Amino acid sequence: MDIEEYILRHIDDEGDYLHRLWRETNIRLLNGRMASGHLQGRLLKMLVEMIQPRNILEVGTFSGYSAICMAEGLPDDGKVYTFEIDDELEDFARQWIEGSAVADKIILTIGDAIKEAPRLGISFDMAFIDGDKRQYIDTYEMAMTVVRPGGFILADNTLWDGHVVDDPSSKDRQTRGIEDFNDYVKADRRAEKVMLPLRDGLTIIRKINDKK
Repeated sequence: MDIEEYILRHIDDEGDYLHRLWRETNIRLLNGRMASGHLQGRLLKMLVEMIQPRNILEVGTFSGYSAICMAEGLPDDGKVYTFEIDDELEDFARQWIEGSAVADKIILTIGDAIKEAPRLGISFDMAFIDGDKRQYIDTYEMAMTVVRPGGFILADNTLWDGHVVDDPSSKDRQTRGIEDFNDYVKADRRAEKVMLPLRDGLTIIRKINDKK
């Protein structure tokens, strides 16, 4: 038994619906491992329960797994506004979101979150960034404009399968995008941040309340 299997045996169950979604994601979609999965999904739900947001912004819906997990932790009046730029994923994601027990808490939009999210006019309590790695800095800057002071931004894949520590000459644009983002956030005095070596790396960022 490896360490990940041990961990999964000692946390809350994934649940049948999410397990079926995870399985179908890996069977039917390219790069199915991009879905958050059991461990990160339970963490996202718990973080939502801890932070107690009313409005969550998600950039990068993919199959809908993470949106469902976050919605599970929301109060009855909470919403996840999730954006997916790849319209070829819409039918799959929408089917699974609408078939979930938290469908009324999730609003799926096909489009560019960098352009569309600010137009909602919503003050978000939390954002989850899991879109195009080449645009992580631009996505982060957008999130900083719509997340309230004291709110949280979670950035996924910030270790990028360990490639951030590879030889610089061998790095592709997505790896460089993640590396540039990590450096950018580290230097950002507007935020507190911590990086967790969970799955592919998860950075938790808190937007500092300037009024303190």
